[in-house]
Amino acid sequence: MCVFCKIVNGEIPGFKVYENELVIAILDISQATKGHTLIIPKRHVQDVFELTQEDASAVMEACLFVTKLLKDKLNVENVNLVNNSGVLAGQSVMHFHLHVIPRYEGDEFNINQPAHEPDFSALKELCDLLNN
Repeated sequence: MCVFCKIVNGEIPGFKVYENELVIAILDISQATKGHTLIIPKRHVQDVFELTQEDASAVMEACLFVTKLLKDKLNVENVNLVNNSGVLAGQSVMHFHLHVIPRYEGDEFNINQPAHEPDFSALKELCDLLNN
């Protein structure tokens, strides 16, 4: 059983800040920044490709609750919402989870890639492929 399933089942502790019938939100034990929270479906779902519409809606409902909680309690005005789905994307726990990472002036967390010039013809070709 995965570590998140064990937390959901109460087999190991988790620092819950939100829970409903479908998801829990717990503080990340690594705390990239103060208030870093994970939103986790209670049902074992490996990655974003296995989420149902119901799971996704519950995750986003929890996300709204958590971001408002962080704003109210920690004066957070900026957040990153991050999901890594699959090994190549950096997923380390094979149970879907959404990171809510509060951002503070001067924090050292970095998720940004350097900007580059867009290739509009490649973008049009990709858009056409996705829309047909």
